[in-house]
Amino acid sequence: MGGNGELAWRPMEPKDAGDWAVLLAAIRAVDRDWAYFTEQDLLEDFGDPERDFARGSVAIYDGTAMVGYDVLTVRSGADPAHEMEHAGGVHPAYRGRGLGGQLLDWAETAAVPLHRERHPGRPLALHGQCVSGNAGAVDLFATHGYRPVRWFHAMVRDLSGALPGDLVPAGVEVVGYTPQHSRDARLVFNEAFRDHWGWTETTVESWEHFIGYHVFRPAFSFLAYADGEPLGLIIGHEYDAYNEAAGTRDLYVAVVGTRRAGRRRGIASALLARALTEARAAGFGSASLGVDADSPTGALGLYERAGFTVEHTSITHAKPLLAA
Repeated sequence: MGGNGELAWRPMEPKDAGDWAVLLAAIRAVDRDWAYFTEQDLLEDFGDPERDFARGSVAIYDGTAMVGYDVLTVRSGADPAHEMEHAGGVHPAYRGRGLGGQLLDWAETAAVPLHRERHPGRPLALHGQCVSGNAGAVDLFATHGYRPVRWFHAMVRDLSGALPGDLVPAGVEVVGYTPQHSRDARLVFNEAFRDHWGWTETTVESWEHFIGYHVFRPAFSFLAYADGEPLGLIIGHEYDAYNEAAGTRDLYVAVVGTRRAGRRRGIASALLARALTEARAAGFGSASLGVDADSPTGALGLYERAGFTVEHTSITHAKPLLAA
């Protein structure tokens, strides 16, 4: 792979989604991460209300091939600081040319005006993530002043074996997700993750975008109620690109959360068991999810007890950019 002439840098556009998917696949093949996305998956990202692709994204092209990218994601809150996220990468054939460092420099420059519009006067930090085994990316972050601040596990389990018992606690009702449950689901989501690292409020617009993705599977998404109050939530996704690579249908558990009033009652375990049971009955062969290694609610232990094992670990790196 390679072309003649200078590389072109420009903001990403919806028409680039196919090129973006090809680039992510090339990166994944070398770095062994979980970026299994189709063109359709990525096209929907252009509707994310927390992304400004015109000013907060860049694609590097060599002729007709995208060989590098970076995308910024603003956050709804800044308490105490605005922890803006960015995701980027360089095609393996184009590494060693300084493009990774240039993308980090671009992100730090582009982040400032977006931050000042959303959270003027507040501190700003920039976060990026890479697979723990990617020594080159780890070193790149370190040499640009980032430090590792959090670790996240990708976990999987085979659905062919014994599943956890679907034991719904007394006084709790588990119901399937419908559009009428959207408001309750967002309430549970926001409260369940309020004490998690890096949490900010999920707005109505962001929530509607999230549940509007074509990968959302309402048939494997449930809420738990007690005395009419929503207490727990599980959201299932299905990614065609991952299914193709795995050779089986995989249920990606995008969200498992319980409000504080419903914790330590077995609600999360019951929701997870229900989703896995329904998925296996529908022909799914595996399930996967991501979890904060230091989740304050003990989520890692919950998933281990449900039969999930760690597939790989990613590191979040952070760099302060602006003081208050």
